[in-house]
Amino acid sequence: MSVTPDIIASLVLQEYEKLPVKRKPPVRDNGLHEWVPLSGIVAELRGGSDLRCLSLATGMKCLPHAKLPLARGNVLHDWHAEVLAIRAFNRFVLDECKVLAEGGPDAESLFLRRRRVDELQERQATTPWCGQPFIWREDVKLHMYCSEAPCGDASMELTMAAQADATPWETPSPIATSPKTSEADPAPAPATLPGRAFFQHLGVVRRKPARGDAPATLSKSCSDKLALRQCTSLLSSTASLLVSPTNAYLATLILPASQYSATGCERAFSSRMATMKNQMPEQENQHAGGYRFVPFRVDTTDLEFAYSRRGVASRLSREGTAATGSSADKMAASNLAVAWTAGGLEEASLGGTLQGRKLFDPRGASFASRRKMWALAVETAAMLGAGLVGLKKTLAAQNYKELKQSELLQPRTDVKNKAVSTALKGWVENDGDNDFSL
Repeated sequence: MSVTPDIIASLVLQEYEKLPVKRKPPVRDNGLHEWVPLSGIVAELRGGSDLRCLSLATGMKCLPHAKLPLARGNVLHDWHAEVLAIRAFNRFVLDECKVLAEGGPDAESLFLRRRRVDELQERQATTPWCGQPFIWREDVKLHMYCSEAPCGDASMELTMAAQADATPWETPSPIATSPKTSEADPAPAPATLPGRAFFQHLGVVRRKPARGDAPATLSKSCSDKLALRQCTSLLSSTASLLVSPTNAYLATLILPASQYSATGCERAFSSRMATMKNQMPEQENQHAGGYRFVPFRVDTTDLEFAYSRRGVASRLSREGTAATGSSADKMAASNLAVAWTAGGLEEASLGGTLQGRKLFDPRGASFASRRKMWALAVETAAMLGAGLVGLKKTLAAQNYKELKQSELLQPRTDVKNKAVSTALKGWVENDGDNDFSL
């Protein structure tokens, strides 16, 4: 079976349509029709004869940097659809690990397998640790669909073209520091990363786009985060302690044709990452901790998401709602983020916290939050029986910072540092939520 971009996109769109109405952008009381980006990750099994949507998400905002110390591992930092879909994918992976651990040696998964003894490698003086008990199956490919061009470098041409005057703007100066919103807030951080307005600077690491008066964020653009995934795989730090990253890389990124800029995507994902081809092995290499450089292909589809900006505008036009004015005047970006996994998890959040809970309430932690996924990894490792002493000791870290800085995660840290120092220069860590404990 030939797996086309349309087939992958339609699978994500169909899965989204199954969600209840309360998970979808509404029409507000003032008549504004909400729109939202959608992203999803699809697994291709058995040579394309079997396709499964493993995770999907909608959303388009992130947490201000000054709020990170209040998150305590419970609040999402970035719920742009692309990032949240990847976090939901990692939750699916950890849930699969738990199923295998609970089922014992004879348990099976369509997506993961237990590693053989000869594949496991404890850390030695000259080799990185490569002792994860599980690995993503070699014959299962991963694809990602996004209903909008990823924010940042991949979308700059589209953003410029949408302006009344597409000429690159002059650099705003100076770059402002975000004010405190209350005396109780931690000190604000300077906006040290360029935003969407810096049109004349291309091929650079950017922060998430926002209004000029919005609190500062150090959350990198989706273009930058996706580019980095070509080096670190789709697995998060926590998931990569249980699953080898060797095969967990994206094969394809699929965008609507209306949201595809060949120039922007080439620059964002290929040309600026070219240095990594010489920095990392392209073939499986256990001695590199299982990491390698795997560039993904960007394909397009003519399918449109019904709740995208274009989808909502088209519906308004068909209904004649926009007859008295511009469709844009009758549309608004949704504040709601939704996450779903093929493992049966589904939730909606506002401001990084579950809908219906107060911001920063621990009971409002997303299933894709740092705390929830760390706790799940600890629970799963405990089911694996004797052995894996180094893994269990690492997962028993005193706090999340200690976990991230562990020796077992050093291969991943080295790969990320290499990428940000050569291909993604200007990368600034979004620190502030590492001191919490389980």
